[in-house]
Amino acid sequence: MTLKMLEDFFSPMLNVLLLFYVLVSCCNAEDQMTLKVFHAGSLSVPFQKIEILFEKKYPWIDVKRESSGSVMAVRKVIDIHKPCDVIAVADYSLIPKMMFPKYADHVKLFARNELVLCYTEKSKYHKIINKKNWYKILCKKGVKWGFSDPNLDPCGYRTVMCVLLSDLYYKVPVFKMLFEKYLPSFRIIKKEAFVAEIPASFSPMGKKIFIRPKSVQLIGLLESGAIDYAVEYLSVAKQHHLNFLRLPYEINLGSLRLKTYYSKVAVVLGNKKKIYAKPIVYGIAYLKTSSHPKEARLFERFVTGKLGARALKESYQIPIYPAEVINANE
Repeated sequence: MTLKMLEDFFSPMLNVLLLFYVLVSCCNAEDQMTLKVFHAGSLSVPFQKIEILFEKKYPWIDVKRESSGSVMAVRKVIDIHKPCDVIAVADYSLIPKMMFPKYADHVKLFARNELVLCYTEKSKYHKIINKKNWYKILCKKGVKWGFSDPNLDPCGYRTVMCVLLSDLYYKVPVFKMLFEKYLPSFRIIKKEAFVAEIPASFSPMGKKIFIRPKSVQLIGLLESGAIDYAVEYLSVAKQHHLNFLRLPYEINLGSLRLKTYYSKVAVVLGNKKKIYAKPIVYGIAYLKTSSHPKEARLFERFVTGKLGARALKESYQIPIYPAEVINANE
């Protein structure tokens, strides 16, 4: 049999096989859909676990997570109109304030946290820092510290709230001590006590304070020794095996019992929105603009269900189970 005869014999079979492969590939691609989830950086570790568990239960759904500061996550939806199916933020109130009623009609409160001050064995004065002197340590010459951008990340504006609450708790001008020289554009509005105004854009003076878009980005600076201290969430500190100082509940925003006390301070962000301090509670919602509403609901239910609560607990975050629901019409 000549080569030409072999080609003529096998060519139709090859074409059939090729067509079969294309059809199978297309069917598989159609069978598995992509679910886009925007979430706070501090949820990266538990959501990685949740993604694995969720995809095991629903193998036709491919979860694509995108981490950022919570304010930025919301803005990507409402300003840039980036496709998103589910959003989970570190401050649940961002969803009612920024996404009701056009993008979401509810939010589920599903986790809690608190602020801590992280450090390493290389951090200056780490052996003597405590709940009574931490702000004095941060003021010392040569000590560098950081927090996230208040205009992009709740951990950032919560850091400012923590400092404002420190004025009340320690009865000394902690806000002035920490910010006056290095972030002079951060100022307390005199006509309304304990309300801090944050400009839309700012730049720290000198090499004392370091600002990053989201709090988890400070971990590299901390571990490399570029900074001595960083304000993080307790869960993040434990997830990354960092040394940390737990702050008094009166200033760390971790106590539900102190809700009224926390509300004595507030921050006005660069967009002129005023946010009153409150306990740190996370929120999640599937979006009304989702391309896959059925699957988006499944993911939200999974996160707020037993397996989601377990993943949060394993990641050192306090789950709220069952989740509390706030609807747009309430």
